[in-house]
Amino acid sequence: MKRTMIAGMLALAAGVTGLMAQKGKDKGSDAPAATAAPAATGPKVKSAEEGKAVTALVQAQGNPDKVIAAAEDLLTKYADTEFKDTALYMEAVSYQQKGDREKMQLYAERTVAANPKQFQASLMLAEATVQQTREHDLDRDEKLAKADKYANDAISAINEAAKPAPQITDQQWTEAKKDLIAEAHDALGMSALLRKNYDGAISELKLAVEGAAHPEPAFQVRLASAYQSAGKYDESIATAEKVMNDPLAAQQIKQIAQAIRAGSVVAKNKASGQGATPNAPSQVEIKKP
Repeated sequence: MKRTMIAGMLALAAGVTGLMAQKGKDKGSDAPAATAAPAATGPKVKSAEEGKAVTALVQAQGNPDKVIAAAEDLLTKYADTEFKDTALYMEAVSYQQKGDREKMQLYAERTVAANPKQFQASLMLAEATVQQTREHDLDRDEKLAKADKYANDAISAINEAAKPAPQITDQQWTEAKKDLIAEAHDALGMSALLRKNYDGAISELKLAVEGAAHPEPAFQVRLASAYQSAGKYDESIATAEKVMNDPLAAQQIKQIAQAIRAGSVVAKNKASGQGATPNAPSQVEIKKP
């Protein structure tokens, strides 16, 4: 997923920059001052051997099994490493890539425990919790309350976060923050939908759609569904049609939007006394692509 990739890059940016800056500083005074600056505030290695372990973790990117092994090696040998939350988050992402939701959630929780401001892990937990919650779960409200807290904590941390690395431009950082905050509002919107709080869902999903630097068609599809559930059929139809006409939207997303539009047309006609087509779709469960 695009946002997972963004989150992964941000998780590493500050730490890797700090590591490279420290190496440059250790080599001598010919290292540029601008390069060394991030090392003062970012995580730092405490020995050359720890630096090798961190480098191995960075170089393992792209191979989930190698990332997990490198992260465990770092955490086992250097329990006090300042790269702990980075390593744990990379493990969480790797388990997500492997389709192991249980371990993904475990390592994301360990990440947040190590660093409550690690907003990527909070976002991961918010989304995972909502996606794994069903309307009739006995502990539905408890799980959704956790999801909401994770999402709101992420929003607060993102708003407070400084640009993690100098190679990220101000514009890139601003856009990344907008997209990540939009993702949190999307999770809050999905949570509200499960509670059948349709007005709340509409409010959150509009923030997701309108606040993103790069709007996700999936956010608009969920907004169309929320409008439909709230009986706002014209808004549902218009929103679904935007997705259907979006050249960048995946075919699967367009098909879901088409089904929601059809259901809203049927419901609108029925509400106005024009009748309805038998067996027409009304609501569609929308899973995060």
